[in-house]
Amino acid sequence: MAGIDLTRTFKPVRIAVLTISDTRTPADDTSGDVLAGRVTEAGHVLAHRGILKDDRAAIVAKLRALLAGNTVDVIICTGGTGITGRDVTPEAFEEVLEKKIEGFGEMFRMISYQKVGTSALQSRAVGGVAEGKYLFAIPGSPSACKDAWDDILKDQLDSRHRPCNFVDLLPRLTEHKRVPA
Repeated sequence: MAGIDLTRTFKPVRIAVLTISDTRTPADDTSGDVLAGRVTEAGHVLAHRGILKDDRAAIVAKLRALLAGNTVDVIICTGGTGITGRDVTPEAFEEVLEKKIEGFGEMFRMISYQKVGTSALQSRAVGGVAEGKYLFAIPGSPSACKDAWDDILKDQLDSRHRPCNFVDLLPRLTEHKRVPA
């Protein structure tokens, strides 16, 4: 049965929250606030928080910098996933991801459809793996952040979640890069 197994140990992960927006500032970053609050309330470490403009090259550079270090396990970006000309977060992810987690975007849109109807198809939410870390891009509204965290990420980033979770797989994400003995 799916759910939290309280006999297992909780393992906090280090999470970076990036808001992608041409207009948000630290004073009005409500979506980043939602994610940062939920990350820490769940017992994880908010390892980094920032705001970037809707600029593909800048997003790619920031993602690569975070991936190159050993300070984060997960990067969650909010914003820039729509279909307007300035929405380039999924394109930036395409340059960085090694593997997509197709089900993340599919599940996010399914959850969103239940709340906003066919408007959900305007979301280009995406998830994937790069350099042994998880990356997720979700829409920039506080309600989308709540949906993504509460209905998907909270459980998958909890090491106690059964039958499986992302945390248990973290040590194996780079096994293809290891040299056989």
